[in-house]
Amino acid sequence: MEPGPLEHGPLEHGPLERGPGGSAPKPRKRRSFWAELPILVGIALVLALLIKTFLVQAFSIPSESMQNTLQKGDRVLVDKLTPWFGSEPERGEVVVFHDPDRWLKTVPTHEPTAAQTFLGWIGLMPSVEEKDLIKRVIGVGGDTVECTGTGPLKVNGQALDEPYVYEGNTPCTDDEGGRFKVRVPRGYIWVMGDHRQASSDSRYNQSDRYHGMVPVGEVVGRAIVKAWPVTRWDTLPVPDTFDGAGLDR
Repeated sequence: MEPGPLEHGPLEHGPLERGPGGSAPKPRKRRSFWAELPILVGIALVLALLIKTFLVQAFSIPSESMQNTLQKGDRVLVDKLTPWFGSEPERGEVVVFHDPDRWLKTVPTHEPTAAQTFLGWIGLMPSVEEKDLIKRVIGVGGDTVECTGTGPLKVNGQALDEPYVYEGNTPCTDDEGGRFKVRVPRGYIWVMGDHRQASSDSRYNQSDRYHGMVPVGEVVGRAIVKAWPVTRWDTLPVPDTFDGAGLDR
């Protein structure tokens, strides 16, 4: 009786091909590592680009305006996924946002190298071409934020205890930009740097078309981790300052 298909036993050598003249079959050759390398590199680049676009992106801190929370030259990782699900910035978060209306007009632009441009494009390095800023969210839509004299800073009439403010700084500055009382419209945020005497933030841009506010649509995401240098690795949680129920109206 002829054996059925399963009685021949399992194949041991994978797909076979006939040799010349119908000789015994021989195993098919696998691709070499060098032949597969371009495919692997292409997959890695696509994954890196997707991560940068939808998940996490690195940003470099360009100034001292967020000291001592962040130092100039630090690199942070920014969560870009949460806003895709409709989440808006909350008080106390450190956020990266696009320049709303020429806040960086006096900051010189450096010509990037080809390597910087490529690595920035795929998200492995901060982009040197993007005009982005990083500040702390103080007020959200519906809030009233005010400063008189040197402080304290108040949100909805409640004075804030701000341990993150740079040592030696006052919460407010007693000058034209530092004295204000504003109501934040829906869909906007009011931001300030932790180094209050060295931050050109919402206070000093009230003459722009948004009156110093940042449209929520310009927010890239929330900075969640200090990733570099490794000696300063740390998370960036929302301070207890903003846990008080008295801030809400």
